[in-house]
Amino acid sequence: MSKVPELFGSMVFNDSVMRERLPKDVYRSLRRTINEGCALDPAVANVVAAAMKDWAVSKGATHFTHWFQPMTGVTAEKHDSFISPCGGGSVIMDFSGKELIKGEPDASSFPSGGLRATFEARGYTAWDPTSYAFIKDDTLCIPTAFCSYRGEILDKKTPLLRSMDVVSREAVRVLKLFGKDVCRVTSTVGPEQEYFLINKADYARRPDLILTGRTLFGAPSPKGQEMEDHYFGSIRPRVKAFMADLDDELWKLGICSKTEHNEVAPCQHEMAPLFTTANLATDQNQLAMEVMKKVADRHGFVCLLHEKPFEGVNGSGKHNNWSLATDAGENLLEPGKTPMENAQFLLFLTAVIKAVDEYQDLLRISVASAGNDHRLGANEAPPAIVSMYIGDELADVVDTLISGAAHGGEKRRAMDIGVTALPPIPLDNSDRNRTSPFAFTGNKFEFRMPGSSFNIACTNVMLNTAVAQALKSFADELEGAADFDAALPTLIRRELAAHRRILFNGNGYGADWPEEAERRGLMNLRTTPEAVDHFDDEKNVALFTSLGIYTPEEIRSRKEICMEEYGKTILIEARATLDILRKQITPACMAYSRQVADGVAVKRSIGIEAGVEAGLVRTITEKTALLIQSQDALSAAVAAAPVEAAECAHYCAERIVPAMGAARALADELELLVGQDCWPFPTYRDLLFYV
Repeated sequence: MSKVPELFGSMVFNDSVMRERLPKDVYRSLRRTINEGCALDPAVANVVAAAMKDWAVSKGATHFTHWFQPMTGVTAEKHDSFISPCGGGSVIMDFSGKELIKGEPDASSFPSGGLRATFEARGYTAWDPTSYAFIKDDTLCIPTAFCSYRGEILDKKTPLLRSMDVVSREAVRVLKLFGKDVCRVTSTVGPEQEYFLINKADYARRPDLILTGRTLFGAPSPKGQEMEDHYFGSIRPRVKAFMADLDDELWKLGICSKTEHNEVAPCQHEMAPLFTTANLATDQNQLAMEVMKKVADRHGFVCLLHEKPFEGVNGSGKHNNWSLATDAGENLLEPGKTPMENAQFLLFLTAVIKAVDEYQDLLRISVASAGNDHRLGANEAPPAIVSMYIGDELADVVDTLISGAAHGGEKRRAMDIGVTALPPIPLDNSDRNRTSPFAFTGNKFEFRMPGSSFNIACTNVMLNTAVAQALKSFADELEGAADFDAALPTLIRRELAAHRRILFNGNGYGADWPEEAERRGLMNLRTTPEAVDHFDDEKNVALFTSLGIYTPEEIRSRKEICMEEYGKTILIEARATLDILRKQITPACMAYSRQVADGVAVKRSIGIEAGVEAGLVRTITEKTALLIQSQDALSAAVAAAPVEAAECAHYCAERIVPAMGAARALADELELLVGQDCWPFPTYRDLLFYV
């Protein structure tokens, strides 16, 4: 068994390592940058670089890389060795402050959304000292931001850091009105990571999984998740061994992997870390997804992070648990025992409600992808309509504040289970609504819409920025008030009344909810193109530019990238669908039909009627003919796809996705008719219920 305290963070150039290896003045300067967001003193860079290199070499590292997050949604890295010639045919291990602070990867092949031409190749990476460097595969990885030669941001980290600064600035302004001397407020995040594990050998026989990350075909298994016996069930030894190995690898990297369990669907599991800053949580989650895939491979598994790898059972999400905390450790979303009397909490709660209502489109955009479109609104995923759940107690507080009626007071109850040996269980201030996209869960908000493969930077950029704007409007009004104590409840009451529509404590899966949401004026953006169309709406451009998160050009580029990525994803899926149909499924159906027909001929030659078998041949032949027609229709739709990104994205959603669905429906029907030995790849039963 590992010695966890010694193991934890052993591959991270963290605070304890810096304290040990850096001179005191250099350490203090670096800590000011990390804790207060102060500009980095260039004079300390050479000292930090030398200490970082010595530590990395002592851990077996031979190379370093600027580790960054381009708009692909995954990480990128270019490795350089520490070696430097020193004469006589020998080398030394060297690493300068310049190499630490700045890198220059080729930027021409990363998505830019039109910010630069393909021939404009120069790009820069810049060290982010607020996220610790770490060692991965004998390489020192230095978290960095990424921009173009002209300074346009080409990554996901930079806007996240900007959004953290603005929400801190505006929250500090608000807290000063309550007499609190706070230097910084940090958005904190704990992302719950869901995933599937399937056998590597089965994966290798599924070209759809290899090419797209999800099954493009598959009839339902005789057993799915309807018995509800996998959720929190006993973890299989092989999976438990994977989880133990995963914990060790994550702990080495300083990732606080805390919770692991079986999820609802067969072969589905979850890993949940402890909270940390939004920036560090994003970096660590990107790293965790990479580590999960590598560890799975060692155990004969493949880790699937697609949002909907299997139709008919739960998809995988990444619940983004978000809160705000001061540098003194105060959680600003902690209601206390009497939230009705906690004016500071009510003001911050009101800011979040206002932010989610006014920028519901941006939150929907932050979770928009081809994969997540399959997941939202089905099998325990929240619907595509953004709403908020705050629980009965807080809903009562909100209604009381709006109406001005007397409040009955909080009634904290304990549940008596009726067994003498069991103690009463104190009830929380809210239940958990699994159908709500954005739910208050006691002292934080759980945004349940992000998909499992997502980089959570975008989600937290949208959330931080929208909340910062709400806090800014509150601070502007209250700082100018003649009587703060009188102005505060008036503001809270007015804003809650204006945004009450976003609060919904009911069933998000109910057939009547979309109609009710429409009556309330809430947006129902069902597909990614519908959502992304709103990225550059006037109010959104004003939000981002006024707070310094994006320029108008950067907003348009991100819209272009989102549309382009969606269109490319659907077209890849369509071409993979056609390839599998033509080369595997259709030939398998024809071969099985011929095999059965041969049996019919033999039986009839000896006087046996074989009517059932003949009927099966007829059914398979007819359905195969329809399948070929659906192939032709899909092929024609793919050939007619427009070139322009937004037009192509809408076309794919409206024409190609339904055409793929029609072809799949026929193929899945044929799977149930064709013999197991003739079907060309593992079925859902094989994939989800391996021994």
